Amino acid sequence: MPILFFIFIVVPIVEIAIFIQAGEWFGLGPTLFTIVLTAFIGVTLIRHQGLSTLYKAQQKMNSGEIPAMEMIEGIMIAVAGALLITPGFFTDGVGFLLLVPLFRQFLVKYVISKKIKMQTQQQSSFSTHNTEHNSNNQPHRTIEGEYKNTDDEK
Repeated sequence: MPILFFIFIVVPIVEIAIFIQAGEWFGLGPTLFTIVLTAFIGVTLIRHQGLSTLYKAQQKMNSGEIPAMEMIEGIMIAVAGALLITPGFFTDGVGFLLLVPLFRQFLVKYVISKKIKMQTQQQSSFSTHNTEHNSNNQPHRTIEGEYKNTDDEK
């Protein structure tokens, strides 16, 4: 819920405030021209970086590796594209920031480390709740489930 509030309420208010301030400083024409120019530059950069990321992902797949980093970067480039096409200075700033490869790689590594940490915590929580010990006091995991004997149907 807080992220939706931020996206649909806070961001438009910030954009309106920046538009008003920019209009006062530069005038209507230059402000609108700047918005169109940043969208054009953003689309050009996205095309270049998107193709580059796609090429890297294909290379990794051809060598038998999983292109996880490139897939997440591709998503970030798509988000950057959406932000750059959306009229506004704040969204353009965030979009251009996502197009900086070093920042994007830092963000990808951060997201991956958070995801791994979350999965590790969930697995340790699962194993402490669903672990029994055998006679040697070794953990023995119990997995519940259902089965159907198909031999009876023949």
